[in-house]
Amino acid sequence: MNTSILRLAIPNIISNISVPLLSSVDTILMGHLSVRHLAALGIGSMIFVFVYGNFGFLRMGTTGLCAQAYGQEDRTLMANRLFQALFLALLMSLFLLLFQVPILRAGLFLMNAQELYRDLIVQYYGIRIWAAPALFIQLALFGWFFGMQNAKIPLYITLGVNGVNIVLSYLLVNVWDLGIAGVAYGTVIAQYVGIIMGAWFLRRYRAILEAGDLLSSMRWGELKRFVQVNSDIFIRTIALTFVLAFFYAQGAKKSPQTLAMMVLLLQFLIWMSFAIDGFANATESLVGKYYGAKKWEKFHQAIRYNFVWGFAMALLFSVLYGVWGREIIGWYSTDPQLIARTQPYLILTVFLPILSFGAFIWDGVFIGMTAVKSMRNTILVSMLLFLVTFYIMRKIDYVWALWGSFALFFLFRALIQSWLFWKKGKRLR
Repeated sequence: MNTSILRLAIPNIISNISVPLLSSVDTILMGHLSVRHLAALGIGSMIFVFVYGNFGFLRMGTTGLCAQAYGQEDRTLMANRLFQALFLALLMSLFLLLFQVPILRAGLFLMNAQELYRDLIVQYYGIRIWAAPALFIQLALFGWFFGMQNAKIPLYITLGVNGVNIVLSYLLVNVWDLGIAGVAYGTVIAQYVGIIMGAWFLRRYRAILEAGDLLSSMRWGELKRFVQVNSDIFIRTIALTFVLAFFYAQGAKKSPQTLAMMVLLLQFLIWMSFAIDGFANATESLVGKYYGAKKWEKFHQAIRYNFVWGFAMALLFSVLYGVWGREIIGWYSTDPQLIARTQPYLILTVFLPILSFGAFIWDGVFIGMTAVKSMRNTILVSMLLFLVTFYIMRKIDYVWALWGSFALFFLFRALIQSWLFWKKGKRLR
């Protein structure tokens, strides 16, 4: 079991860590320009976390459904799941491009964007929105590859995309002096490189794809299960991105300096979450496979072993943050006042991995089982607890309330999901 987990998790971890590396490079590039650029990148990126992140259900739903088809050894269903995912990706892309202007206006309003950096956000958004079709197609492909128990291809695509993105962003910002537009153009170009790579890798699965039936996969009877699973994950993802948006918006409401500080602190969560998410992705693939094949001993073993690996990874990050937290902050900004204001809150970054790792692994379990209604309800309750905690604590200290309630949000999720699985087990829906 450990071999199966690491075969899936290690490529996922390498792939996932390259994502915050890209985010870190963009943050460093803007942080060395001005606090204004850093704040604009934080708000602009958060709008896309909300816009793109809400459609991340496509990757997760595809993984769970395809992994179950893989466990059933049904080639036609495996291929049809990919056709359905790509169809939905194109529909979502069209929707975003048609409504890009009202989405931007809503984002600026909800994120409390100030005039000081609003023009930079508009510039960044107007370029990056055109990456939507490429990104959504990649989500569909990644979900399918994970369901097919292949984590290496998503790794190759992610490394290729992020490598191109980092090089282009650096050149466009530091050599051609395009500022925030440079990081946006770098992202768009790199995403379309990812589509080309994905199409090339699909050739390896030609025999499976030829077993599919494109026309029948588009019929409502075939699409219904796919849509139902993804709609519940969509609601779950909206709640999650609302919490992230609220976190940023409350920082922006306080001051640009507070927002910049929250952007820096969030980097610790980003690095940790993408690493632990490697085991969450392995959990999705293995739990889905054994759930579909009805191999219940292997099913429970996969859950136990992934929790052990997830905890080990969380402990490693806690140690790293405790030892090098101040140095990490210095990588992201050269502003001495911003660094000094951020340092008192570093202690919570030490505990954050331990508090939150369970939520990531349980999400992998629930997705593999396609127990999406339970996952949806869990995050809605946790979101309400997060808001209650923040509004109670903010009377004591605003920044501690925002950062502390955000950390507890992940603990709430883990505790509720643990209780649900203990109560229903494989009967979860």
